[in-house]
Amino acid sequence: MTNYHAHCHYCDGKYAPEAYVKEAILQGFIAYGFSSHAPLPFENQWSMRLPQVSNYLAEIDELQKRYSENLQIYKGLEVDFIPNMISPQTNFIQSLNLDYTIGSIHFVDSFSDGRPWEIDGSYRIFQKGLHTIFENDIEAVIHRYFELTRQMLLEAQPDILGHLDKIKIQHPNRKFYESSNTVYRKEVEKTLEAIKATGVIVEVNTRGIYKKWSIEPYPSYWILERLHQMEIPIMLNSDAHHPREIAEGFPETMKMLYEIGFRELQVLWEKEWQAFPFTPHEILVPIYA
Repeated sequence: MTNYHAHCHYCDGKYAPEAYVKEAILQGFIAYGFSSHAPLPFENQWSMRLPQVSNYLAEIDELQKRYSENLQIYKGLEVDFIPNMISPQTNFIQSLNLDYTIGSIHFVDSFSDGRPWEIDGSYRIFQKGLHTIFENDIEAVIHRYFELTRQMLLEAQPDILGHLDKIKIQHPNRKFYESSNTVYRKEVEKTLEAIKATGVIVEVNTRGIYKKWSIEPYPSYWILERLHQMEIPIMLNSDAHHPREIAEGFPETMKMLYEIGFRELQVLWEKEWQAFPFTPHEILVPIYA
């Protein structure tokens, strides 16, 4: 198994990086990547603080050396896309010599005081932004969320697209996020076309399942079917915040992916993204690897 979406105590994770490495070795992982939340230029509860970045990178470098015979370890960041503020392609992020970046949308526009609206937080905050910024127009919110996703893909291409449809956890009307809703489906389809054009890897993120925020991974089953039809590359991540979460939700999700028709997952191996075959139970390391 592999996992490249993972948070440690440098951001909103629970333990030091070594605890996750030891658990990955114990579970028989072949590779593991850290992707703490990149620093943001405003106060928040979950991103890494700017002065911590050098220590974060140095600690992972040390772990790479110490555990090189047991596990391939990679250093990345989950980077927000906020126009004119931060993106996976800002000079600071590019200067860090990361192995990869995950690009994610956690904020959609701003309140009147300039404070970015977090759509990944509490339902209360979501409701406040929906009411005060978008005048309770959920269709406008969905359009803007996916519009920002497409803008990131075209202007600030990350290596991995994080939790494509995570906004579905905020559901004033859950039916709105189903494939039968023509407005929602149109926005998703336009975004899939942008993904196809840029070649970005889409992560299949299991956190919503094991946290019981969703009955499906991000993205949903019908979107996964479209990804398969469009031959868009995918990878499997758990978005772990605790060592026990590094493979949570993998068995049922791998089975789902196999039933849809997927036979390969993207894996960062020997510092290159490669397509590894998998079964419903495990990722198969090719002989040449």
